[in-house]
Amino acid sequence: MSLSIKRAASTAWTVATRQPSNFSSLSATGRFFHSSTKVSQPSASPFAEPTGVNPAEKYKALGESLHSYGSYLTQCLPKYIQQFSVVKDELTLYVAPQSIVPTLTFLRDHSNCQYKSVMDIAGVDYPTRSQRFEVVYNLLSHKFNSRIRVKTYADEATPVPSVVGVFRGADWYEREVWDLYGVFFSDHPDLRRILTDYGFEGHPFRKDFPLTGYTEVRYDEEKKRVVYEPLQMTQAFRDFQDALSPWEMVGHGKDSTPESFKIPAPEPPKTEEPKK
Repeated sequence: MSLSIKRAASTAWTVATRQPSNFSSLSATGRFFHSSTKVSQPSASPFAEPTGVNPAEKYKALGESLHSYGSYLTQCLPKYIQQFSVVKDELTLYVAPQSIVPTLTFLRDHSNCQYKSVMDIAGVDYPTRSQRFEVVYNLLSHKFNSRIRVKTYADEATPVPSVVGVFRGADWYEREVWDLYGVFFSDHPDLRRILTDYGFEGHPFRKDFPLTGYTEVRYDEEKKRVVYEPLQMTQAFRDFQDALSPWEMVGHGKDSTPESFKIPAPEPPKTEEPKK
């Protein structure tokens, strides 16, 4: 009996000595949760959307270096480059048609350029201009991870020299521009249509080309073949002289040219007061 009483007393003493530690841990845990859930600042509104970076400010630091590079290229080719422009992170050179081959050759071979790939050649139609077509060359430099755009101009009768001898990949691009816009590329090895059907008349990307086309293509059940017939639908005349595109910029916009490249404004002429 005495042994069992001693064991019971020892167990009771152990439980009694452990309870304070458990209670202290629980109180510490309570203090931890209490401090963690305490809000010191009000939470942000879930409906507030973060504002994006202004594109004008995003490329502001890059604009001065692009202006310097464009000025450098103009000094290297003063005979060929008429002007250049910088919009955001894009540098564009403007050259005459007869200058396109030497300009692209320079951009391909010069150690500070290395534009070895022509990524695209596109056409643009401006019916109100005397030189209504713009031919745009987009080049890529793998060495410097850089792109540049070169633009030239032409009309219906003025050919543009082919650059297939400079960039072999320009073959099909020039055929597309010829097919869709009618810009003729002289010295092209195989200038023929590439996208439109055989015997197609006209150039469908010109602004004066009717949206409905000139002919209708259908399968004739009696003749058992595809036939071309004159289109019976008529389309209203489209006037591009006074039409305002919704994508046109209103006003002169904001000049983002760095101060070191801005041309100073001319002084106003002095007006002499008439002598009495």
